[in-house]
Amino acid sequence: MCGFVGFVDKEKKKEKEKIIKDMADVIIHRGPDSEGYYTDDTIALGFRRLSIIDLEGGSQPIYNEDKTKVIVFNGEIYNYEVLREDLIKKGHIFTTKTDTEVLLHGYEEYGVEILSNLRGMFAFVIYDLKTKEVVGARDHFGIKPFYYYLTEDEFLFASEIKAMLAHPHFIKEVNKKALKMYLIFQYSVFEETFFKNVYKLKPGHYFTYKDGKFETKQYFHVSFDKVEKPYLKYKEEMKEVLEESIKYHQMTSDVEVGSYLSGGVDSSYVAAVAHPDKTFSVGFDVQNEGKFTFNETTYAKELSELLNIKNTSELISSDDFFHYLPTVQYYTDEPHANLSTVPLYFLSKLARKQVKVVLSGEGSDEMFAGYNEYYEPNVIRLYLKLPQFLRKSFASISKPLPHFSGKNTIMKCAKPIEERYIGHAFVMTEEEANEVLCDELKDNMKIQDVLKPYYDKVKDKDDITKKMYIDYHFWLPQDILLKADKMTMANSLELRVPLLDKVLFEHASKIPTKYLIHDKQTKYIFREIANEKMPDDWARRRKLGFPVPFSKWLKEEKYYKMVKEMFEEEYVCSFFDQKKICTLLEEHYKGEKNWGRKIYNIYIFLIWYKKFFLEIR
Repeated sequence: MCGFVGFVDKEKKKEKEKIIKDMADVIIHRGPDSEGYYTDDTIALGFRRLSIIDLEGGSQPIYNEDKTKVIVFNGEIYNYEVLREDLIKKGHIFTTKTDTEVLLHGYEEYGVEILSNLRGMFAFVIYDLKTKEVVGARDHFGIKPFYYYLTEDEFLFASEIKAMLAHPHFIKEVNKKALKMYLIFQYSVFEETFFKNVYKLKPGHYFTYKDGKFETKQYFHVSFDKVEKPYLKYKEEMKEVLEESIKYHQMTSDVEVGSYLSGGVDSSYVAAVAHPDKTFSVGFDVQNEGKFTFNETTYAKELSELLNIKNTSELISSDDFFHYLPTVQYYTDEPHANLSTVPLYFLSKLARKQVKVVLSGEGSDEMFAGYNEYYEPNVIRLYLKLPQFLRKSFASISKPLPHFSGKNTIMKCAKPIEERYIGHAFVMTEEEANEVLCDELKDNMKIQDVLKPYYDKVKDKDDITKKMYIDYHFWLPQDILLKADKMTMANSLELRVPLLDKVLFEHASKIPTKYLIHDKQTKYIFREIANEKMPDDWARRRKLGFPVPFSKWLKEEKYYKMVKEMFEEEYVCSFFDQKKICTLLEEHYKGEKNWGRKIYNIYIFLIWYKKFFLEIR
């Protein structure tokens, strides 16, 4: 696990050497073990290494036999040994035992077709010294990040945006158009990031760049082709594939591999199958009537004892949470308002004291329909069968009325699924976002403008499959995987996600919906498999995530004043209606309304802006 930087511009080789070093130094946290560079009059490549495979011989950049091609690569290819044997038979000569060199020779032999044969997480760039062509790619699901900056004269790319800020020709400017949808989704949803002219390479895509011409193409599509066969047949098949995936992710390493462990079924199952020597957990030091709340470390310790695994845990205080918010936003690159990002930073910091690699449970909810929002009770399903004009009428009647039980459901169900489901987080409506934005940034953009092209591709599928498809393209890569990569790499730690594997997906995508959600139980088939490895309490526990008591803390004078001070800063009026957001804060503090999530979204954006545009010059 590492980080890379690079650029094509008109500077001479000597100038490039200094610039690329400055860029790589910014992401030293991704690779503190070593550094390496390639420069010529066309391109500069830089690399920071966290040594995991072939500790002595795996430094990058790496070249092919005749040194006509060079690669920088971030990630792990879990089937690299099988691919290596094939390439050796075809005459390729290897000088290292790394998956990086396998990737380079694989491209040399098969071109971009090699991407379909890779099992792992990756982002890489290959430069052809003869043709001057640059080729790069990002893994199937977006586990590893890839950013690029494109102007008429420069092409910059890096594992993290902040590295590109060190290039003297990079123009740092806020992409204000991204703010409204961020307030709704809690993360950046567009291909163009919060930095103007900086883009994310989409998951499952590759690019080519030559003579100023940039082109991207998709090599992998998320598709669900359900196949009817007996439940027990699927269960045995998935059990085998799951255990194989965990084995691949655990064994492909020359250093010790630990595991994250919460109270949920995903990380518990991974730990039970992998049975590492060490597991790691965090919770919040919040007590209610003498009992800890917002804390799953007790569950983690209990399971670790049952499995005879050493567990290390830590409790996070409210002061810790608020103190590290600017640090966390620095490492995320873009404003990211998932509350669990902060505890994940602390968890990574804790684990890095003992190991270099950890396994985690991300991806299972998308793979097996695990989110609570995927299940809709019978009464809601019956209500949705009413004509939409009736549901809209009921919503119009209900809207001005005081809150009553079922009001939110009536309002939500008035909308088609394309509007009522945007993913696991839905913080504000379009109207609410416009209310808090300054006049300049209010617009008519709708959620459908973002999601409709994706919903159109699964319009013939059932609602659960539609929700999973949306999450594979938005929530998973732009929230869950982003924070997983950024928070672990901030602490020089590699995170692996064995429940989000290409081969696993090929099997899971065929499972009929009735086996995924059954008798009010989400992720049914996965829980049944997990139940063979752990007690019912863990296998059937309701999805919680990292519970964070921000709304509770915000009612304390200390933290209320902290947020209020930022809301009143001069620069805030460039983005928000200051009177409106201060009113939200007052109402929450006095207990009149619970605006905690809305306030957090706004607060995080302001912290991010202050860090990158007022403090970093």
